[in-house]
Amino acid sequence: MTGLCYNGCDDHVSFASGMMFDFKQLKLFATVAEFGSLSRAAVSLSMTQPALSRQIKALETELGVELFYRNGRGVVLTEAGKLLDGYAKGILEQAARAASEIEALRSDPRGTIVIGMPPSVGVVLTAPLVQVFRQSFPRISMRVVEGFSGHILEWLVTGKIDVAVLYNAPRMSNLLSEPLLRDELFLLGAVKDPNRLPSGTVQGCQLTKLPMILPSRPHGLRLVVDHAMAAAGITPRIEMEVEAMPSTLKLVENGVGYTILSYSSVHHLVAAGRIRYWRIEKPSLHRELLLATSTQRPTTTAIRALTECVRKEVNNLRKQGVWAPPA
Repeated sequence: MTGLCYNGCDDHVSFASGMMFDFKQLKLFATVAEFGSLSRAAVSLSMTQPALSRQIKALETELGVELFYRNGRGVVLTEAGKLLDGYAKGILEQAARAASEIEALRSDPRGTIVIGMPPSVGVVLTAPLVQVFRQSFPRISMRVVEGFSGHILEWLVTGKIDVAVLYNAPRMSNLLSEPLLRDELFLLGAVKDPNRLPSGTVQGCQLTKLPMILPSRPHGLRLVVDHAMAAAGITPRIEMEVEAMPSTLKLVENGVGYTILSYSSVHHLVAAGRIRYWRIEKPSLHRELLLATSTQRPTTTAIRALTECVRKEVNNLRKQGVWAPPA
């Protein structure tokens, strides 16, 4: 028996013998076979009967056989037509099922997705992001990992995570990134400030006299602070290097020293009256928060859904006054 195959790339169906015809012709043929009438099939297909007749004739010419007997009541399948009709129904059913499943995947995506972000971002973004994403896309299993921005960048490039939220990523050909916000850094200290700094702002030069607690190089935050201060001719008095943010904040809260972080990282501690903050001037400190994906991996429905959720939640947090204090 002669075989048929469907080539979805060029929208053609071909016989194993090499004969080929347009996939559209197959749908037109099946409709005529279903109605047993060119005129009724033409109405169903929203086309003229002469145009439909030409398509059927072209198909018969391509195959070298008649597919229909014409009679006064309409058309009847020939033996060749019956054979083709059996194949056509199977091919069209498969195509319809594939389209239906793809549409369902688009409207109700599923699978597993991994996002990475620094702890200073995760402390404010993870909870609302996970809650909103799970409500909107319950069939997608989401995993959140935290690490330094440098580690997150490496995980993204090597395919260990699908989406990254990170600070100051370098421009790379295999990285697609977009800015989420320009994040200001603040000086943080104990509510019962041992140095009794005035409220509001501090000058960068004052960091030479305060006991600072910062992560060691090459932590991204440390690089931002070092670069800005060096450009201003300032050498901060760094007494302790601590990598873990919770430990750093506990030391700050207890009055052991001061640190520099985004306001969003400690907004809950500020609101609870456990930590104070000061805006830093001359120089002011900022870093850019980015949303990134890899160009080496396909952008799936799940990835598009997650990146859109990240954008919305970051924007919501800004509007709620969580990401930055009142001006």
